[in-house]
Amino acid sequence: MIDVSVVVPVFNEVESLQLLVEKLSAALSRLNRIWEIVLVDDGSKDGTWEKMKALAVQFKGLRVVRLRRNFGQTAAMSAGFDHARGRIIVTLDADLQNDPDDIPLMIDTLEKNDLDVVSGWRKNRQDPFINRRLPSMLANDVISRFTGVRLHDYGCTLKAYRREVVQNLALYGEMHRFIPALASWVGGSIGEVAVQHHPRLFGKSKYGISRTIRVVLDLITVNFLLRYSTRPIQIFGRIGLYTLAAGLTLMAVMVIPHLLYPFWQAPLLTELVKLAKRPFWVTTPFMLIFFGIQFISMGLLAELQTRTYHESQKKPIYTVKEIVES
Repeated sequence: MIDVSVVVPVFNEVESLQLLVEKLSAALSRLNRIWEIVLVDDGSKDGTWEKMKALAVQFKGLRVVRLRRNFGQTAAMSAGFDHARGRIIVTLDADLQNDPDDIPLMIDTLEKNDLDVVSGWRKNRQDPFINRRLPSMLANDVISRFTGVRLHDYGCTLKAYRREVVQNLALYGEMHRFIPALASWVGGSIGEVAVQHHPRLFGKSKYGISRTIRVVLDLITVNFLLRYSTRPIQIFGRIGLYTLAAGLTLMAVMVIPHLLYPFWQAPLLTELVKLAKRPFWVTTPFMLIFFGIQFISMGLLAELQTRTYHESQKKPIYTVKEIVES
């Protein structure tokens, strides 16, 4: 059984691969464990795959996987998880900004504290402040608040996982950065350690503003999964009830003055009767009531779909960490 697998998604990093594998091999050799390195080529176009194949011949314990096209970092990481065989899986970037020498610290922290995930914290991050570090700080705070799992650095790829935590995770979009939150959802324990961070030596960053937008959208998805994936009626039904109540209340405010006006022509009542004749106030209550019924119906349909999903696959809504038998 392999003890440690290091998974590295790679996209157009041909210049850094030789030094990366050398550093990884040196760091892992100091562990005195059985280890492997899994490089996943995510559709590179700069000769990365040819270099990876050459390195696989040169270095022992190196496995290389090639995807048919560029699917994105999350898909590449998921492929790495599927092909990794270690009890502990460590992930890091291929650009050498993460330091392989931190891997023993990550594993030691994971095992000594009986954690399921250890996330790296680039405490002294070597990136520009305005366009990289500041947005990251704000994003980390928002993600921590949304998910309830407080970490300093969700964007740090350098993380260590127990195999059982990630082997059943279905990752989409940009969700690889939310794995600690998803692991916490199934009862995993999360830790964090400060790690080294180096300036980029080769090439340029693959991140841009479009990636930030995708991350925000995936954050909404993750927040929904964490809170309501097994009880969607709680969110859709709540919105529906609030909207329905607002519509019924507004309708009462518009209708009751008409009923009372023939018997009591107070100034306020007169103004409400005039207001109720305007098209906006005539249509709005009906629209709110309609939307409320729609949201409640969506919640009920989502409940049926959730039950179909779990029951058809016999997929439990819980995970077991440990069983002890005499």
